[in-house]
Amino acid sequence: MTQKPTVKFVKTQTEVPLTLPVVAYNEEGEALDKFVACERPLTVYLNWQPIVTLMTLGAKPESLTLGYLKNQGFISDIHLLESVIVDWEVNSAAVITKENIDDLTEKLSEKTVTSGCGQGTVYGSFLQGLDEIHLPTPQLKQSVIYSLLKNISAYNDTYKNAGAVHGCGICVDDQILAFVEDVGRHNAVDTLAGDMWMEQQTGGDKIFYTTGRLTSEMIIKVAKMGIPVLLSRSGVTQMGLELAQQLGITLIARAKGRHFLVYNGVENISYDAKQK
Repeated sequence: MTQKPTVKFVKTQTEVPLTLPVVAYNEEGEALDKFVACERPLTVYLNWQPIVTLMTLGAKPESLTLGYLKNQGFISDIHLLESVIVDWEVNSAAVITKENIDDLTEKLSEKTVTSGCGQGTVYGSFLQGLDEIHLPTPQLKQSVIYSLLKNISAYNDTYKNAGAVHGCGICVDDQILAFVEDVGRHNAVDTLAGDMWMEQQTGGDKIFYTTGRLTSEMIIKVAKMGIPVLLSRSGVTQMGLELAQQLGITLIARAKGRHFLVYNGVENISYDAKQK
């Protein structure tokens, strides 16, 4: 059994609200009590060096911070982490590690603006190690996809309340193990990556669900989590598809109700629930 790391988590303020009540007026000029999703900056520090400011809902800042740093290739050994300090009074998350980060300045100099919500940024180290990823070949039933889509509809609490967010989930068959919402889908996937990393979970038996589009950034992050199936209610980009083909990810998009499109890995789908 893999030993879970011991990391000190410090939060200097109580949990922040995910939505706030507001008054909106409909097309008839009537006042309605509504909610809006919160959006707040979170500046990430690694050994007190500023890395990035993420615009986030703020639901799980520790997991988001660790998942982001791991996915970007800034840290890789969770057993060398000393602490994660979140301070909402100054909107910051500081990670302290014993890992050698002498090449951090060089990594930060190579960055690309992505197609992520709010113009995400990835660094040169984000693309490293893709050739070393070897994902298992999944076997997925059509009936399980339908059941999972039905079960996932019970989530998305913030979206149902206020809209303006994306949701991502880690699933095994049709069971949802974890679900996170954030203002950007890249934040949601980083948060779940951080959760899996802290729990030392493997991804070979899992399905990743997202409400967002399947871009190259999403494909790479899910591949780094070791998850071989990516399911979305949205569409896929050309580079996302090419990377899924390269990395061996079964890619299912436009999935809603009893409709879905398999863009890669159709040989891994058992069509056991075809409509007559």
